[in-house]
Amino acid sequence: MIPDDLLYTKTHEWIRMEDDEAVVGITQFAQSQLGDLTFVELPKVGDTVTAGEEMGSVESVKAASEIYSPVDGEVIAVNEELVDTPEVINEDPYGEGWMVRVRVTGGQPSDGLLTPEEYADLLEE
Repeated sequence: MIPDDLLYTKTHEWIRMEDDEAVVGITQFAQSQLGDLTFVELPKVGDTVTAGEEMGSVESVKAASEIYSPVDGEVIAVNEELVDTPEVINEDPYGEGWMVRVRVTGGQPSDGLLTPEEYADLLEE
Protein backbone atom coordinates (compact mmCIF):
# COMPACT_ATOMS: atom_id res chain seq x y z
CA MET A 1 0.00 0.00 0.00
CA ILE A 2 1.49 3.29 -1.15
CA PRO A 3 -0.78 6.29 -0.47
CA ASP A 4 -1.00 8.50 -3.55
CA ASP A 5 -1.20 11.79 -1.64
CA LEU A 6 2.34 11.59 -0.19
CA LEU A 7 5.89 12.07 -1.43
CA TYR A 8 8.67 9.62 -0.61
CA THR A 9 12.43 9.41 -0.19
CA LYS A 10 14.77 6.72 -1.43
CA THR A 11 15.50 6.01 2.24
CA HIS A 12 11.82 5.11 2.86
CA GLU A 13 10.49 8.16 4.64
CA TRP A 14 7.16 9.64 3.58
CA ILE A 15 6.16 13.30 3.63
CA ARG A 16 2.77 14.98 3.53
CA MET A 17 2.78 18.71 2.82
CA GLU A 18 0.18 20.84 4.62
CA ASP A 19 0.78 24.45 3.53
CA ASP A 20 4.34 25.25 4.71
CA GLU A 21 4.46 22.30 7.12
CA ALA A 22 5.57 18.76 6.42
CA VAL A 23 4.43 15.69 8.33
CA VAL A 24 7.07 12.95 8.18
CA GLY A 25 7.10 9.24 8.94
CA ILE A 26 8.54 5.98 7.63
CA THR A 27 6.83 3.89 5.00
CA GLN A 28 4.94 0.63 5.27
CA PHE A 29 7.87 -1.03 3.47
CA ALA A 30 10.40 0.34 5.97
CA GLN A 31 8.48 -0.74 9.05
CA SER A 32 7.82 -4.18 7.59
CA GLN A 33 11.53 -4.65 6.82
CA LEU A 34 12.48 -3.65 10.37
CA GLY A 35 9.86 -5.80 12.08
CA ASP A 36 8.46 -5.03 15.52
CA LEU A 37 9.76 -1.63 16.55
CA THR A 38 11.06 -1.35 20.10
CA PHE A 39 12.57 2.14 20.29
CA VAL A 40 12.23 5.47 18.48
CA GLU A 41 14.56 8.45 18.81
CA LEU A 42 13.21 11.69 17.37
CA PRO A 43 14.48 15.27 17.23
CA LYS A 44 13.24 17.82 19.74
CA VAL A 45 10.77 20.60 19.05
CA GLY A 46 12.81 23.60 17.95
CA ASP A 47 15.60 21.53 16.36
CA THR A 48 16.62 22.38 12.83
CA VAL A 49 16.67 19.53 10.30
CA THR A 50 18.34 19.38 6.91
CA ALA A 51 17.14 17.43 3.90
CA GLY A 52 19.07 14.21 3.51
CA GLU A 53 20.61 14.34 6.96
CA GLU A 54 19.85 12.09 9.93
CA MET A 55 17.16 13.37 12.28
CA GLY A 56 16.50 10.30 14.40
CA SER A 57 16.49 6.53 14.51
CA VAL A 58 14.31 3.50 15.02
CA GLU A 59 15.23 0.14 16.52
CA SER A 60 13.48 -3.17 16.20
CA VAL A 61 14.01 -6.74 17.25
CA LYS A 62 15.86 -7.22 13.92
CA ALA A 63 17.86 -4.04 13.35
CA ALA A 64 18.32 -0.34 13.84
CA SER A 65 17.94 2.29 11.17
CA GLU A 66 18.44 6.03 10.85
CA ILE A 67 15.62 8.35 9.87
CA TYR A 68 16.55 11.06 7.38
CA SER A 69 14.79 14.37 7.00
CA PRO A 70 13.21 14.84 3.58
CA VAL A 71 13.13 18.64 4.00
CA ASP A 72 14.95 21.61 5.49
CA GLY A 73 13.18 23.28 8.38
CA GLU A 74 12.37 23.55 12.07
CA VAL A 75 10.73 20.75 14.04
CA ILE A 76 7.47 22.17 15.39
CA ALA A 77 5.91 18.96 16.75
CA VAL A 78 7.01 15.45 17.69
CA ASN A 79 4.75 12.43 18.07
CA GLU A 80 5.44 11.82 21.78
CA GLU A 81 3.20 8.72 21.78
CA LEU A 82 5.93 6.86 19.89
CA VAL A 83 8.36 7.09 22.83
CA ASP A 84 6.21 4.74 24.92
CA THR A 85 4.50 2.87 22.10
CA PRO A 86 6.78 2.65 19.05
CA GLU A 87 4.69 -0.24 17.75
CA VAL A 88 2.15 2.34 16.61
CA ILE A 89 4.42 2.80 13.59
CA ASN A 90 3.99 -0.89 12.75
CA GLU A 91 0.23 -0.63 13.14
CA ASP A 92 -0.41 2.63 11.27
CA PRO A 93 2.73 4.03 9.57
CA TYR A 94 0.86 6.61 7.48
CA GLY A 95 -1.54 7.76 10.21
CA GLU A 96 -1.02 7.55 13.97
CA GLY A 97 2.60 6.53 13.36
CA TRP A 98 3.67 9.95 12.03
CA MET A 99 6.94 11.07 13.60
CA VAL A 100 7.56 14.78 13.26
CA ARG A 101 6.01 17.93 11.87
CA VAL A 102 8.47 20.36 10.29
CA ARG A 103 7.97 24.00 9.27
CA VAL A 104 9.65 23.90 5.88
CA THR A 105 12.14 26.59 4.93
CA GLY A 106 13.25 27.42 1.43
CA GLY A 107 9.97 26.82 -0.37
CA GLN A 108 8.18 23.66 -1.34
CA PRO A 109 10.42 20.60 -1.32
CA SER A 110 10.82 18.61 -4.48
CA ASP A 111 14.50 17.81 -4.99
CA GLY A 112 15.10 14.13 -4.44
CA LEU A 113 11.53 13.33 -3.44
CA LEU A 114 9.68 10.57 -5.26
CA THR A 115 6.10 10.47 -6.47
CA PRO A 116 4.04 7.42 -5.39
CA GLU A 117 4.66 5.89 -8.82
CA GLU A 118 8.41 6.47 -8.61
CA TYR A 119 8.49 5.01 -5.08
CA ALA A 120 6.59 1.92 -6.27
CA ASP A 121 9.18 1.51 -9.03
CA LEU A 122 11.97 1.81 -6.44
CA LEU A 123 10.45 -1.03 -4.39
CA GLU A 124 10.29 -3.26 -7.47
CA GLU A 125 14.01 -2.84 -8.23
